[in-house]
Amino acid sequence: MSLRATATELVQKLVDAGHVALFAGGCVRDVLLNREPGDYDIATSARPEQVESIFDRTVAVGRRFGILVVNYRGHSFEVATFRSDGDYLDGRHPETVTFADAHADSDRRDFTINSMFEDPLTDEIIDYNNGKRDLEAGLVRAVGDPVKRFSEDRLRMLRAVRFAARLGFEIDPATMQAARDHADTLELVSAERIADELVRVLTEGSARRGLELMDEAGLLEIVLPEITAMKGVEQDSDFHPEGDVYVHTLACIEQLEAGCTTTLALGLLLHDVAKPPCHVIRDGRHTFHGHTRDGSRMAESICRRLRMSNATIERVSFLVDQHLRHCSARDMKQSTLKRFLGQDGIEELLELVRMDGTSSSSDLGDYQFCIDSLRDLPEEVIKPAPLVTGHDLVEMGMKPGPRFKELLATVEDAQLEGRLETREQALELLRDLLD
Repeated sequence: MSLRATATELVQKLVDAGHVALFAGGCVRDVLLNREPGDYDIATSARPEQVESIFDRTVAVGRRFGILVVNYRGHSFEVATFRSDGDYLDGRHPETVTFADAHADSDRRDFTINSMFEDPLTDEIIDYNNGKRDLEAGLVRAVGDPVKRFSEDRLRMLRAVRFAARLGFEIDPATMQAARDHADTLELVSAERIADELVRVLTEGSARRGLELMDEAGLLEIVLPEITAMKGVEQDSDFHPEGDVYVHTLACIEQLEAGCTTTLALGLLLHDVAKPPCHVIRDGRHTFHGHTRDGSRMAESICRRLRMSNATIERVSFLVDQHLRHCSARDMKQSTLKRFLGQDGIEELLELVRMDGTSSSSDLGDYQFCIDSLRDLPEEVIKPAPLVTGHDLVEMGMKPGPRFKELLATVEDAQLEGRLETREQALELLRDLLD
């Protein structure tokens, strides 16, 4: 049974019990856009306790707001009681909730295109706020007063950008002006929620458009002032005919496809983040010495500010730090090349390198050399099992310390360069080094 058919059956059970039940919000929008919804949310006149009496498996995720998750036939559906909201004093949650009807529930929603309902039993679209009209016009418009909608939840300003970017829509002028006028209040939203919305903007397939809309709405300066600092930072036209650092960054992220990894998106966005502070003009040339090293530190700081996971921070910092290292790949010793290609995240790094190069006049020869080397060298050659370990050094009478790492690295170099093939050879080299 399809997801829609299962959701429709759930609605039928609510209706059979004497309640009104409708598909609500994003799934209705997506159906009207001929897109397959990823989930189906259901709004109903049934109170939470009534929903619980109908279905065996429910989870109260927001009982105060009338929201349950119903697990039905192997799928999870959010089922929410029609409601109207009181004042939002914390900029996210209403202080009071009144259970109401479908019209009132539509009026409390964020954007008109998300405020529609569908009766799946009759296929009727119920549209109290002209969402269908705005959908046809390609407009993201706040329901009612945009200032009020944004004061209720300031993250809605970023959500307007995300919907417009992903759907290829414009933002209604009054809604855009309200965002501009209140952009600074986004600072009151938790870093985790901002980061989640930013990642969606970058990974849903319209990253450049999303960033441009963030800038137009005044949100980019609030979320990522390091990116707006790139504007007007000139680069030499022979390497970057596309323009300044900001223009180059836009050209890079334009290549991000829907479903790309968070780390690739952030790494690409931030790969030149240190160019503004590193910018120096010498002999008429624009130079940015140290921008990979400094950029790695800045990227780490930005990701920490956005409360990213440690794994994400580590990978993004690595991508920024290493994004020019491939340029010397052809001149590397075999051991150095294999270590470079054997790093965790090398495929992601080389994809960033490709996008960076195709967004400028960079020669992709070094990139292609790395790709060919990865293809031609088996993994066991790039990352062979070590022939000796620190335990062997201890057995030779050494005490653990900095010299351990140096000796083991020397043996690993010889192994990667093909000068050692057996454990016996490695042990002999260790004994020679110790003597």
